[in-house]
Order: sequence, then C-alpha cells, then structure tokens
Amino acid sequence: MMKKILIIQGNPVSPSYNGAIAEAYRKGAVQAGAEVRMITLNELEFNMNLEGGYRNKLPLEPDLLEAQEAIKWAEHLVWVFPIWWGGPPALFKGFIDRIFMPGYAFKYHKGKLFPDQLLKGRTARMITTMDGPNWYYKWFQGEPAHKMMKISTFALTGIKPVRITPVDLVGKQSEEQRKKWLEKIEQLGRKMK
Repeated sequence: MMKKILIIQGNPVSPSYNGAIAEAYRKGAVQAGAEVRMITLNELEFNMNLEGGYRNKLPLEPDLLEAQEAIKWAEHLVWVFPIWWGGPPALFKGFIDRIFMPGYAFKYHKGKLFPDQLLKGRTARMITTMDGPNWYYKWFQGEPAHKMMKISTFALTGIKPVRITPVDLVGKQSEEQRKKWLEKIEQLGRKMK
C-alpha cells in the first residue's frame, strides 16, 4: 500500500537549504513508492496573526483550508524548518497558530482535562536546521522549538511517534558536508519515516 506523506517546508527565505532538504526527502520517498505532497509556507497567502484568538476566529484563507485538507489526507508529516533564536520563524509559528484550531486538531469537552486528539493516526518527523551546534541547543537552550512541536502541538493533537533530525552548524558546513546531509535526508525519505 502506498504511504501518503506531506512535507511542510517552513523557511520564509527562498531559495534555502531547507528547500533542498525538503526536496531530498521528497525524492527519496517517491523512489520508495510513497505518494507525496509538499507545502512551501512562503508561497501561501495568509495572515500569520491569530487575530481574535480562538473566540473570534479569523476565517481561514483558501491556502490554509487546502493545508488542513492535506494534513488530514497524510499519514506521515515531515516538517522542515530553521531554528531562529531558539524557535521556528514567525511564518512557521503563524501557520501552526492558524490551522491547528479547536475542532480541527483537537476538541475540548466540558469537565474533561484533556482534549480529543483529532489528528491521531499520523506520524511525524521534524528536520530542523541551525547555525549553532546541536549539543548547545539541546543541553543549554533546552530544545524549545523541538519541545514546542513534539509536546505542545503534536502530543495534544495525537500525532505520534515524532522523530527529530537536527542539522546543525549549517552556516559553517562545506558544500561537501551539505551534500552528505542531503544524501542522509534522501535515505530517510526512502524509509518513509
């Protein structure tokens, strides 16, 4: 059976190494027989600000409605984004804020502590890039972007397991090192994990 994979590339800068990573994963997954769709956030038109919060929800723009449908369609979600100041870029965070809404990604019930997880049955991989060393991000900064996504977003909505592939020292890598990373990412795509 063909696996359905959605790749969400969240770097607001184009072209970027994140774009090359997303393409490498796509290439490997397609070679393995997966059906793959891709969303590049900087190509979408939407208001990043969750104006009105959850009470006075802003209607979703067509690009966000399509993104929600693609997430529902997918069995495996691949999130590719850079780490800036310890977290994801504003564009990426705004996308999460706007589409992972109550009634779509989770649903609270009166008197229940935990919500229904409306995205259960999906797995995820995060591939993040950073200029600093991963050991510093992990041990001194506490991996805030990884934890935000894995614990606060995916766990709440039922997406599991979540695997993380940090690509560090990106600005200091040689062209040869960057190519080796792309080969590793392509292999991950072939494994469809």
